Amino acid sequence: MTPQSIQLDMMKEFMELNQKAMQGMVTLGNLSEEDIAVGTAPKEVVYQENKMTLYHIKPVVEKPFEIPVLISYALVNRPNVADLQENRSLIRNLVNLGLDVYLIDWGYPSRADRWLTMDDYINDYIDTCVDVIRERHNLDKINILGICQGGTFSLCYTALHQEKVKNLVLTVTPVDFAVGDSLINRWGHAVGDSKMDVDQLIEAFGNIPGDFMNLGFVYLRPFELNLRKYFNMSDMFGDEKKLANFLRMENWIFDSPDLAGEAYRQFMTDFYLGNKLVKGEVELDGQRVDLSEIKIPVLNVYAEYDTIVPPASTKALEEYIGTDDYTVQSYPVGHIGMYVSSKVQKTMPSAVVDWYKNRA
Repeated sequence: MTPQSIQLDMMKEFMELNQKAMQGMVTLGNLSEEDIAVGTAPKEVVYQENKMTLYHIKPVVEKPFEIPVLISYALVNRPNVADLQENRSLIRNLVNLGLDVYLIDWGYPSRADRWLTMDDYINDYIDTCVDVIRERHNLDKINILGICQGGTFSLCYTALHQEKVKNLVLTVTPVDFAVGDSLINRWGHAVGDSKMDVDQLIEAFGNIPGDFMNLGFVYLRPFELNLRKYFNMSDMFGDEKKLANFLRMENWIFDSPDLAGEAYRQFMTDFYLGNKLVKGEVELDGQRVDLSEIKIPVLNVYAEYDTIVPPASTKALEEYIGTDDYTVQSYPVGHIGMYVSSKVQKTMPSAVVDWYKNRA
């Protein structure tokens, strides 16, 4: 190629990018906050304590399934990824299929929540939510569905309060924290190599800033989670629907609550560094969490291309769980794809609902 032709190609690409940018400004101007809102399934507040809120998703069928399900999400980010938009929403799909759904929203911890522990989250907040639902429905036991870290919390809760749980579903849940090459494992074990000191981190911050956590994820995969993502955004400028989908995801990603300092310390130290869950060494309020004591039915769902919670970490549960009714299900997606993939949402919610109903 001659220097002149290279210059012409560069000018052509620049003009095309400029046109896309201009079209993007027009498209963005047509979108409102409502167009990119997440977590919009109709719901009502049924209980609040400190920053935590328990929501009841409004049923859409005349007679919902008699055993309600409580969804427990992670402390990182917001549970809205399970209700990203109307046609890609695990929560809406479960409700449409007849489940009676409750959702824990952990809220935004403040400086006053610096000393909240894992015991507070599991033996206080989750247990109280379960009791509220049991009382509302006059039931001894309810179903639980845990997502990511919320699944780990649900495992701990079930091991300690099995008399209140009918069936347990786990999705993309870390169990064995020493297997698999995940992004968080790399970050967490960097702590063990003295590249980062958890105690100093908490001493400096108090609560761990949500922006700090997001920055850590970006640094682990800088090209994919930053440069390439925004470079590809230019291809959406002329498509209002695609741009709205992209902005909804960005809205969710960067709505990151801070993490209560003491709970973060315990989770990093006991789970990621000590791998104490599978060793049976986690203690909450003086009680040992023993996965082998879980005898209720368990459905364990993992993402085959998960780089945050590697499949090996999730599948390891089979070796430690005590139930005879144990089912494993996988989907060919990544961690977030489990909730935002339209293909998965066509099959996974119905599989979960059928599994619950078959164990009624």
